Amino acid sequence: MLFSIITPSFRNSQWLKLCIASVADQGVRVEHIIQDAGSDDGTLDWLLQDKRINVFVEKDAGMYDAINRGLRRASGEIIAHLNCDEQYLPGALQAVEQYFAEHPEIEVVFADAVAVDSNGDYLSHRKMLVPRLWQTWTFPLSTLTCATFFRRSIIDRGLFFDTQWRIIGDGAWVLRLLHERVRMCILRRFTSAFTVTGQNLSLHPAHFGEVQRFYNTAPPGLRLLRPLILAHHRLRRLLNGVYSQPPFDYEIYTQASPNKRVLKHVSQPQFRWRWQ
Repeated sequence: MLFSIITPSFRNSQWLKLCIASVADQGVRVEHIIQDAGSDDGTLDWLLQDKRINVFVEKDAGMYDAINRGLRRASGEIIAHLNCDEQYLPGALQAVEQYFAEHPEIEVVFADAVAVDSNGDYLSHRKMLVPRLWQTWTFPLSTLTCATFFRRSIIDRGLFFDTQWRIIGDGAWVLRLLHERVRMCILRRFTSAFTVTGQNLSLHPAHFGEVQRFYNTAPPGLRLLRPLILAHHRLRRLLNGVYSQPPFDYEIYTQASPNKRVLKHVSQPQFRWRWQ
């Protein structure tokens, strides 16, 4: 299978180099599409020379517009988008390829992810659950795009990101998939790393206002059931082993080691991220 990985980019040179390296060493057929909005910080000086990627430089209307542009250019059978401050862990795409091959009825796969600091050191981790419509509409999304993979059929059906959302478009996208009854499943494996740089969109002040606006689109009756929805979601987490995790290792590229992965050991896994 051919993978198409879309990365929206703008002035993220230091993180983008690590992102590209993590895609290039996956050992699968992959086209890595970089949608750059016109970086003027020197990023394009090296980006346009990198033979491992396909670069398109054009103005866009925000991150999700850039992703949609990349999706329309994608030719892969399996598609994903990976932001500049994110990486794939070793063997991630091989595991995803095998899962899709063994489950032809599944269109979207969610895997687990590790949160790291700017030095690549462990902060916490996120083990995913298949989203449910009520929970997705009334609480923060329980999946991460860096560990989300989908078949080309999603794009062929016109299920692109809604660009009216500047920060939480991934939540609106998953909600649309649920309305369309798309078949989803979990790959219980750490495939991805998310770097908490301090500049992440989820930390932007506008994030909370957009989250509230999204929640307000839910039917009033559904919002009244919020406490019950949360209790059900936590029970699902418990029954699916989300709250437990033995010690584990991961390997990523770091600012100090941009050309060779560094092995990190996690002796005391922490489930929740500090901003949640």
